[in-house]
Amino acid sequence: MTNRICENGSGRATLLGTLLPSIAAAVACVAATPATNFGVSLLVDQSGLKEDIQESIAPETTQEFRNEPITPIPEPSGLDFDEVTLGRALFHEPGLSRTGSIACATCHSIEDGGDDGLACSEGVDGRQGLMNSPTVLNAALNFRQFWDGRVGSLEEQIPGPIHHPNEMGADWNHILAFLKATPGYRDWFDGVYEHGITVENVIDAIAEYEKSLLTPDSPFDQWLKGDDDALTDLQKKGYELFKENHCIGCHQGVNVGGNLYEPLGVMVDYFQVGDEDAKHLGRFNVTGDERDRHVFKVPGLRNVADTAPYFHDGSATNLEDAVQAMFDHQLGMPADSSTIKAICAFLESLSAPAYESRK
Repeated sequence: MTNRICENGSGRATLLGTLLPSIAAAVACVAATPATNFGVSLLVDQSGLKEDIQESIAPETTQEFRNEPITPIPEPSGLDFDEVTLGRALFHEPGLSRTGSIACATCHSIEDGGDDGLACSEGVDGRQGLMNSPTVLNAALNFRQFWDGRVGSLEEQIPGPIHHPNEMGADWNHILAFLKATPGYRDWFDGVYEHGITVENVIDAIAEYEKSLLTPDSPFDQWLKGDDDALTDLQKKGYELFKENHCIGCHQGVNVGGNLYEPLGVMVDYFQVGDEDAKHLGRFNVTGDERDRHVFKVPGLRNVADTAPYFHDGSATNLEDAVQAMFDHQLGMPADSSTIKAICAFLESLSAPAYESRK
C-alpha cells in the first residue's frame, strides 16, 4: 500500500498521492498517576494551584522561530481557570467509575508522560483494555481522538472510556448521583456553572482541563525559537536524519503528528495475513471501507520518550524498537544503530512537563 490517507472537511478519506518519494514536497504543504481519591480534596487544598493554572492559560505571545516543518507548542490560552480547576479534580476522581477505583488519571498519569506505561490498560474489576492508552498530554492538538479517529473533539472523547465496560464501566446516572452525594461537589459545580451538576458540565470541565495539558518549551522548541545550545550535537544530527529519512512526512506540525491518518505497514506488512482482531483494523471499524483497513491516526511524538510501550497494541517496548519498526514497516529501509541512536536522541528533545508538573 503506497497511498497517504487523510481526512478532508467532509470526513471522507482522500488519497493524497504516493508516500515516497513525494513526502518532501508534501511536507512543504503541511504548514490527551495511579488513581487516588483526592478529587474533592482540591476543594480544601488548592494552595499554589491558581497561580500555576493562571500561568498556563495566559495569552500566548508572538515570537519568531526557525522555518521548519515542526512548530513550537504555543502557551495555552483562552481557558477558564475555574473550569480547569474543577476538571482537574474530576480527572483524578475514581468515584466516576462503577467501582470507585479507576480515574481518568489511572490510565493517563500527568507526571508520567500522560499514559500508564502498559501495553493495554487495566480497567474496573481488573478487566483488560483493548488498546494502548495514548498520552493525554497535547491531545488537544490532535485533529481527531482515539487511534481510529472516531471522534473529533475532547468533548466527544470523554464519554468513551467512562462508559466502556473494560475501562471505567460507569453510566451518567451513576456519575451524577455520586457527584451530588459527595460533599463539596454540588457547591463547586454551582459556583462554576449556572446549571450545576449536569452531564454537559462534567464533560466541559474535564475537556477544559485536558486543553490545559500542553507541554511547551521543550529543548527542541527552545531550539526552534533560536537557542542554538538547547540541543546537543547528537540531537541536531538526529533531527536531520529524521527529515532525510522521510519520518517528517507523517510527523510534522505543532504536535509532530496527530494530524493525518496512515496505514500501518506501508512498505512491509505489519499484520499477519488473516489477522481480523478488531483492535488491528483501525479506521475500518469506523468506516467499513476496505481502504481504511489497518489505517490509524498518526500519533503525535511530543513527549514520546516518556510514553512506552508504543503503537496501538503496545508491541514496541522501547523507543529504539519503535523507531526500528518504523524503518522496517513504514519506510522499507535499513537503519544502522547510529541512525537509530541519533533519531532517538532527537525524539527525547521533544519532551517537556505539563504545567501542573512544573515546580
